[in-house]
Amino acid sequence: MSVYVDDPERTGVSVLPDGRRLGWAEWGPPDGTPVLFCPGAATSRSLNFGAGLLEPLAVRLISVDRPGLGASDPAPGRTLDDWAADVRDFAAARDLPAARLRIAGFSQGTPFALACAARGLGAAVAIVSAGDELAAPCFADALEPEVRDLVRLVTADPERAEASFAGFGSADALWEIIDAGSGEADRAVYRDPGFRPRFRRALAEGFAQGPAGYARDTVLAMSRWPFDPADITVPVDLWYGGLDTSTVHSPDRAATLARRIPTARRHLLPDAGGALLWTHAEPILRRLLTAGTPAG
Repeated sequence: MSVYVDDPERTGVSVLPDGRRLGWAEWGPPDGTPVLFCPGAATSRSLNFGAGLLEPLAVRLISVDRPGLGASDPAPGRTLDDWAADVRDFAAARDLPAARLRIAGFSQGTPFALACAARGLGAAVAIVSAGDELAAPCFADALEPEVRDLVRLVTADPERAEASFAGFGSADALWEIIDAGSGEADRAVYRDPGFRPRFRRALAEGFAQGPAGYARDTVLAMSRWPFDPADITVPVDLWYGGLDTSTVHSPDRAATLARRIPTARRHLLPDAGGALLWTHAEPILRRLLTAGTPAG
């Protein structure tokens, strides 16, 4: 058994100016460098990465439930820009340096992390197993047929698409999709006896309020982004595994995304899968901590 994740060390709820609550969890030293984690699809604040590394690297990892997931109040009709505003308010409520946060986004958390950077939050970003702007014209012929049909539905009728995602969305259904779509390298992580129960728990918590939060996230992930990646000015490291078999991750392993973001640096690990957030946490964190930091 490998140790990929730890249970939260601290949990809480912060109240935003409009009265909504955002649930959060933390790991690592309270005085460490704050790293805001934007998790993947429907996984709650309770799932972390970098187990065993946060103390020696002096990282204060903070995971926040997006609206409608876990312990965060819903916000029907929310947008990616709304999420960036929520993070700004959350940072103020927790006395965090919004402009100096390090931000990590995994899979479906990609557009949420990049939205923060595009709106002036964060000093550096790590994107792992990138969820790309699938609705961009450049990917029209690159998507798997089932994914292409979903993207077209979101584009043509986002309300119907959101209802459809809510109709089949559940912790069990999402687990089956992840397990079935994973290659051998990723199944070794997802079925690890120390990882699987925590991952399943995070999914159950993500759907604790029902499927609406997941459905809204998925519509946002499959829509055009409300920001231009070219406007991002902070360092962005894109981490991708050559053995990643997910059909909803970047169709070209973030090659196009790396060209669209002027400050991007792409890392393609040929022997890693989509779960490299956990199998390669150390280089991801070390690079995130030093990106944008002047030498010497």
